[in-house]
Amino acid sequence: MLNGKKIVVVLPAYNAARTLEKTYAEIPLEIVDEVILVDDASRDETSELGRQIGIRHVIRHKKNKGYGGNQKTCYNKALELGADIVIMLHPDYQYTPKLIMAMSSIIANDVYPVVFGSRILGKGALKGGMPLYKYIFNRMLTLFQNILMGQKLSEYHTGYRAFSASVLRDVAYEKCDDDFVFDNEITAQICMKGYEIAEVTCPTKYFPEASSINFKRSSIYGIGVVRTSLQYRFQKWGIINTEIFK
Repeated sequence: MLNGKKIVVVLPAYNAARTLEKTYAEIPLEIVDEVILVDDASRDETSELGRQIGIRHVIRHKKNKGYGGNQKTCYNKALELGADIVIMLHPDYQYTPKLIMAMSSIIANDVYPVVFGSRILGKGALKGGMPLYKYIFNRMLTLFQNILMGQKLSEYHTGYRAFSASVLRDVAYEKCDDDFVFDNEITAQICMKGYEIAEVTCPTKYFPEASSINFKRSSIYGIGVVRTSLQYRFQKWGIINTEIFK
């Protein structure tokens, strides 16, 4: 707990057995009240390992619901447990859990209601091994989104996010995509509601065990990002009424 705020870390997992223990070991449990592991029908022993290392709340999907579907279960459970601050951290050890204290403090002290761990601020992405094509792809999409959505974020595509529970209750994240575009759609919902997003510089690691999507899925994701940005702008102009913004 921090400033009387209950902090819940959620770990959306898929085949994360090789990196889960390392990730969990660095979570600052002196301030984190609960950890939730949601195993999206992994083919490895992710759920079993989670229980072995002491994670109290382990949920296993019988069928794969996708990255976005996994997060929906994560957030629903965190809100059910009475979280005030929810931290979404990938259990593949690509992002350092050591920033949880800093990200939580920003929200607990009412500075910002949402915080993203950015791989682009500083030189974390390329230094950590992000493939060049992904870096360029990231920068192009982010520029496009900043123009259409009127924001100044360094990136929209990070998998390390902290939310005030009040923000999660206010946005219709259940209407978002069940796959990777979920992150982008919930960000658009947050911006549409007028919440400000803070960013902290986050080092990142790219290695074989870290989760990553291939070029084909990256392209599909990119198309989804462009669609979301256009929907946001047209919604702002009153041209359309998109379901995720209702």
